[in-house]
Amino acid sequence: MRSSSARAWQELLALLCSVWLWVGAAQRTGPTPTAQSQGPKLKFRLAGYPRKHNEGRIEVFYNEEWGTICDDDFTLANAHVLCRHLGFVAATGWAHSAKYGKGIGRVWLDNVNCGGSEKSIADCRSRGWGNSDCSHEEDAGVICKDERILGYVDSNIIEAEQNQVEELRLRPVVSGARKRLPVTEGVVEVRYKEGWAQICDKGWNHKNSRVVCGMMGFPAEKKVNRNFYKLYLERQQLSYRLHSVACTGNEVHISMCPFEFYKGNATAACKGGMPAVVSCMPGPLFTTGSAPKKKQQRQGQRVRLKGGAKAGEGRVEVLKNSEWGTVCDDRWNLLTASVVCRELGFGSAKEALTGARMGQGMGPIHMNEVQCAGLEKSLWSCPYKNITAEDCKHSEDAGVRCNIPYMGYETTIRIVGGRTPTEGRVEVKRGSKWGTVCSEGWTTKEAMVACRQLGLGYSLHAVTETWYWDASNVTEMVLSGVRCAGHEMALSHCQHHGNSLNCKKMGTHFAAGVICSETASDLLLHAPLVQETAYIEDRPLHMLYCAAEENCLSSTARNANWPYGHRRLLRFSSQIHNNGRADFRPKAGRHSWVWHECHRHYHSMDIFTHYDLLTSNGSKVAEGHKASFCLEDTECQEDVAKRYECANFGEQGITVGCWDLYRHDIDCQWIDITDVRPGNYILQVVINPNYEVAESDFTNNAMKCNCKYDGHRIWVHNCHIGDAFSEEANKRFEQYPGQLNNQIV
Repeated sequence: MRSSSARAWQELLALLCSVWLWVGAAQRTGPTPTAQSQGPKLKFRLAGYPRKHNEGRIEVFYNEEWGTICDDDFTLANAHVLCRHLGFVAATGWAHSAKYGKGIGRVWLDNVNCGGSEKSIADCRSRGWGNSDCSHEEDAGVICKDERILGYVDSNIIEAEQNQVEELRLRPVVSGARKRLPVTEGVVEVRYKEGWAQICDKGWNHKNSRVVCGMMGFPAEKKVNRNFYKLYLERQQLSYRLHSVACTGNEVHISMCPFEFYKGNATAACKGGMPAVVSCMPGPLFTTGSAPKKKQQRQGQRVRLKGGAKAGEGRVEVLKNSEWGTVCDDRWNLLTASVVCRELGFGSAKEALTGARMGQGMGPIHMNEVQCAGLEKSLWSCPYKNITAEDCKHSEDAGVRCNIPYMGYETTIRIVGGRTPTEGRVEVKRGSKWGTVCSEGWTTKEAMVACRQLGLGYSLHAVTETWYWDASNVTEMVLSGVRCAGHEMALSHCQHHGNSLNCKKMGTHFAAGVICSETASDLLLHAPLVQETAYIEDRPLHMLYCAAEENCLSSTARNANWPYGHRRLLRFSSQIHNNGRADFRPKAGRHSWVWHECHRHYHSMDIFTHYDLLTSNGSKVAEGHKASFCLEDTECQEDVAKRYECANFGEQGITVGCWDLYRHDIDCQWIDITDVRPGNYILQVVINPNYEVAESDFTNNAMKCNCKYDGHRIWVHNCHIGDAFSEEANKRFEQYPGQLNNQIV
């Protein structure tokens, strides 16, 4: 008995070991750089909406069935492994809560835990294939770096599931409308196999049209002449794909609406009906034949976007009690984001951004837990909660990316000769001819517009000499005199010399160039500190020799009786925060910083800040400037480490989430008001005034305060950032001067 039992156990152990070895060998088999691994039975694809070729809901083909992966315990390391399966070199992010829509079928994997270097997702720890407690509301998505693994052949073009519609267009049929952009009216068509198919309009209503217009980047729909299209379409060969579409009007994508597919021969379908036709109303930015000014767009506006590189994206800011503030991302979703997008003249939302993805704002957080139904005309019409001190921080500021109409701007610009796809010499198309742009007057503002038009984000540098870029196949110069405000969507919207060229340096190496970046810094001044620390000092001339050398005094100081007498200085502290998504770094490298012997420090930027005292009509009565002799991280938020320190000729800059403090008692931290008469004035501080370093938002670089000066004392009141300052506030100050600052020292 005992011997036969022992023999049975030995056989069982041998069998188990052989199974374990077979499974282990199967799991160690690494994938080749294609979207297929683990032999023919394990495949990967991206699906869902709205998405690009390198992002989407991750789906895996296992056991002859497509399924999804749950977002529980999902990490960037998991996304790295999955992106490599898809043929991309790495991941840049991942998405939770079915951001790209809910999948169908099985949830194949749950609680996946990869280290990031695994060759296959099967090598990562998980609950096992098909063992999950998740619903499709928890489907994970990945965002892959748009760079293919060398040798990757598969095109990664994914056919949609039979019950999904991922691509849609408006096909214009009127001859004049075919060449005009944006396309605002036409036959609604969906991508099907290698071509396009129509939607039967039986039961079609304005709610369906609203959803289609939102997808196309338009805020609203309008009535269409159905009879005109019926006559035209009767002569066309049609192929129907969808019917019985029944949207409620708040969907961000037609795939979220109930509908049915035609089966079999769809050419004879839709009896008594015709292809659905839609007409949309473009927002102010995209109205044909008009270029609305920025100020006109803002009139009476209580919602705006800040910090985005492209039109239709940014941090959501709202106006309350004459003060702009942000929105907390608690319960922020696509329905609410779409209300913002449509209110601002765009289509429905592509993304509802959380976690200050468009940079952190400053000032109050006005709204929390905004819950829109999706049909409201304004964000202010939606239910929301007021903020308490412990509710939200600016690290939770909400943002949006909206659908915008296709304008084709990127087809008339390109960059060539650069070392990477995001840099190069700018070439524009004038008529049928490509050519370079004169670099005279080419600044960060023009480069911002070029990068936006290229779809490459923000401008990191405006390049005026391109000696180090490839000069083979260089075209002739075709454009000069480009002057942009910075908010335009294309260089053609900026001022320029038209067809006449006027450029002193026509050579190839003096053509305009750009270096673009997906992220940028964003500097803001802490306004309350200026108000709290402002005071007047009568400083003896013998203590101002270094300041005079650095031109920190008014011009009349040259005629003073040195070293006798004094200068009257308006002094204050300035605390400059970087709330962007990239570190603020001086454009010039350390090798070109200028040493100032008197103060014994290096200047990394000749003019970092302008200080001005203005009359109510904007005329300067006194001015000062501050060179960046020490850009460093004085303090940082709790979870941010300091990176820049000036000591020992260290690197200069301001890290994201940190701030640089210039104390009121250091040289040049003042305005020389010796010659200023008593009266009411405006104190203005402008950071990075010459736009020398690129930022995601220059409109918040100015701070303005009301000042009342009686010849002996000064009152500083109502300090605001950027365009928050208003004439109404100026009138209020004249009635109530507010805070009395320290008297003369």
